[in-house]
Formats: sequence, C-alpha cells, structure tokens
Amino acid sequence: MKREKILEAAEELFAEKSYEGTSIRDIAQKAGINIAMISYYFGSKEKLLEALIDYRSSYAGGILEAINKDGVLDPVQKMDRVVDFYVERVLVNHRFHNIMSRQLSMISEKNLREKMLNIKLQNAETIKKIIQEGQRKKMFRKVDMELTIATIIGVVSQVALSKSFYCKIMKAEDLNFDDYVVQIKDRVKTHLKQLIRAHLDNRNATAQPAAN
Repeated sequence: MKREKILEAAEELFAEKSYEGTSIRDIAQKAGINIAMISYYFGSKEKLLEALIDYRSSYAGGILEAINKDGVLDPVQKMDRVVDFYVERVLVNHRFHNIMSRQLSMISEKNLREKMLNIKLQNAETIKKIIQEGQRKKMFRKVDMELTIATIIGVVSQVALSKSFYCKIMKAEDLNFDDYVVQIKDRVKTHLKQLIRAHLDNRNATAQPAAN
C-alpha cells in the first residue's frame, strides 16, 4: 500500500533527520513516489506526522488497557506484562520511539506536541491504575507513582537510544541494531521486572514515600 510506504519512509527520515529537518520532497524520494501522492493521502507534513503517530500508537493504549482489565493476572503479573510491552515496543520500533522522545522538543507545531504528550500521559495513567490496584490489595507499597513509571520508560529509552555505549560495554561494537536488540532485550526485561517487583513489594515498605 502506498500510504503505508509513505508512513514508513517518513518514520525513517523523521528519526534520522528530525521532523523539522525533513522535507516533503525527501519523503517522496525515499518512498519512490510523486510529491502529489503525499498531498493526496495526507495533505501536509503535519498531517503526515499525525497519521504516523496514530499508525504506530493506536494499538498501544488498547494493549495496556487490556493488561489493566485482565481478571486472571494479579498486579505483579500485570506489571511484568507492562515491562514486556515497553521493552518490545521501544526496542523493536526504535525509529518511532526516537521521534516520540528525542525529536519531541524539536517539533514546533503545538498540536503535534500535545498529541504526542497526551499519548504518553494516557499510557502512564493506565500503568498508574495497575499500581493502585496492587496497593489496594496490599501487594504494593506506597511509592512515588510518577517516578516509578519514569523508571520503566527511562531504562528502556536509555537502552534504545544509547546503542553505541552499551555495545562498547558488552564488547560487541560491530553489532547492528537488530542484533543489538537480540543481545540485550531479555536482559532488560529481566532486570526491570526484578527492579520493579522489589520496588513495589509491600514487604519492602521501610520508608515513607514522597508522593502517592
């Protein structure tokens, strides 16, 4: 489909050159199509980015909400699923993550920035509900909710955005990104699950938290 081909070309260029640094002509050349086709499908570069955000993010909120509402999983298992989701989503879709994080401050259109921030806020709110369920069930202690969520997202983001650094640490500097993901993905999942379980465990409630 030409529409998906345009979105994928735009995603690659926005991640590499930034949204502001990419022209409609660049996208058309990358996709191997006429500039008029971009106008036909999207109307403008701003609308194209909006469509890309919807294309990549539409299922994310649904997956997190499904985890939240799962009647079989307990809150600990739900948080494990949240970790799995973020690691898979960020490391596999690293170009889009680059756009949603590193490029966010470079986008001048206010409505686009708001759209991107609202997606992050909605996802964070769902994770918050899972933690609150664990607190109601006396499984989780009271913690700084916002920084707990930031810990999950921050660790995965750091690993995704700092490939050269972590490849150097692992003494595997010749890895491409796909091989890097294979090397590190399960390690990140295991580390984060251990970290978040210990952090939330009600048996580790030894200090009064700063918030929530």
